Amino acid sequence: MAKKRIENAENEIKDLIFPNKGIGEYNGIKAEIANTLPGQKIRYSLYKKKGKYQSNNFEVTEKADYEIEPDCPSFGSCGGCIYRNIPYEKELEIKKNNVLRLLKNAEIDGFEFGGICPSPDIEGYRNKMEFSFGDTGREGDLALGMRKRNSYYEVASAADCKIVCDDIRKILTSVLDFFKKTDEAFYHKMKKTGSLRHLLVRKARFTGEILVALVTTSALKNNLDPLKEILLSLDLEGEIVGFLHITNNSIADAVKADKITTLYGRDFFYEKLLGLTFKISVFSFFQTNSAGAEVLYTTAKEMAETANPKVIFDLYCGTGTIAQLMSENAKEVTGIEIVEEAVEAAKTNAALNNITNCSFIAADVLKGVDSLISSPDLIILDPPREGINPKALTKICRNFQAPTLVYISCKPTSLAHDLPVLKTYGYIPRKITCVDLFPRTPHVETVVLLSQQKHDDCVGAEQ
Repeated sequence: MAKKRIENAENEIKDLIFPNKGIGEYNGIKAEIANTLPGQKIRYSLYKKKGKYQSNNFEVTEKADYEIEPDCPSFGSCGGCIYRNIPYEKELEIKKNNVLRLLKNAEIDGFEFGGICPSPDIEGYRNKMEFSFGDTGREGDLALGMRKRNSYYEVASAADCKIVCDDIRKILTSVLDFFKKTDEAFYHKMKKTGSLRHLLVRKARFTGEILVALVTTSALKNNLDPLKEILLSLDLEGEIVGFLHITNNSIADAVKADKITTLYGRDFFYEKLLGLTFKISVFSFFQTNSAGAEVLYTTAKEMAETANPKVIFDLYCGTGTIAQLMSENAKEVTGIEIVEEAVEAAKTNAALNNITNCSFIAADVLKGVDSLISSPDLIILDPPREGINPKALTKICRNFQAPTLVYISCKPTSLAHDLPVLKTYGYIPRKITCVDLFPRTPHVETVVLLSQQKHDDCVGAEQ
């Protein structure tokens, strides 16, 4: 019988699979070891779980020949970046190869590959950060930053975080310094003590507007007016246009709101993308990399325009960003989104940009498509990370038989699952391009142009 645990295994990582798991082999036993790199030699412990060997405890005994020194003191402990120790060009190669491997394993071939588009901003690119309050260790000092890997309460400092701009770092440091001088403590969900939960900061790259939201429980004891004055006095490149206090008494460690109080300014900010203006509230979905989003949406638009579409359905439309960008040469664009707040934001933004040929429906795509009566020339699919509901995918293909689809994927494994299903309905990938929206992390966007090639024997997959 194979051992359930093996100590002091050693080998070289030969390959990497999405999102960030290196493949090691020891005495014929293959294991997936997260956060390792091809070419590294490691020593590790193995344990068996659900029939597979894994490891979450390893030591790098020899670095890969392409590794560089990480430039962040929290690298390795922070749960954010994983690629600060390799050149950006190598990171792009890893992401591209991960996508191509998944597509090959799904038997998706015959397409033109457009490569991977780098992010215009590699550092300081994030326009939204959710920082957590916690401590620096057991009974340690109050901290504000990113959760440490495999920890519920310990926080890695984000004072030197490289993927946010200097303005966000200054705001984080000021908030932490303020509360260190008070008797407030972080919220401990097991003990149900403390009040400080999260700090949410959003900064528009192209307008410079900043929205700050402090998330606490209702047990907060201190008046926030002094903190407001400190924040407004900071020497920033951008401008704070709103400071919000969000009360959240739920047990879940997530940024939610029982109540939102505007302590200064407004509860939204404006950002611009490709000539359009977008009004964004504290919880509105918006791509976290504004400059990268312009590359992503331009790539999708160029693919879509090969079909010269007049009637467009934008399914999983969010706040309607893509719909509005596609509307310029279209007769009508209809978006469907399950989040009602996002739909209201889409309507507001369309009016803000004087776009009159876009309409938006608040509904689950599975049910919402039943209300669509037009015959689309193009369907845009931009689903959440888990991909498209199989029943919705069946209905989309059967009901409309649109000649062209553009699929925008934020998770390659979901894309590799959905493309073979689309293929059974005659949708053949013609062009696939990756876009890096999340430098230093394992995530990557993929844009796929599909056209319908009808076959007599193509009857569709039953779901």
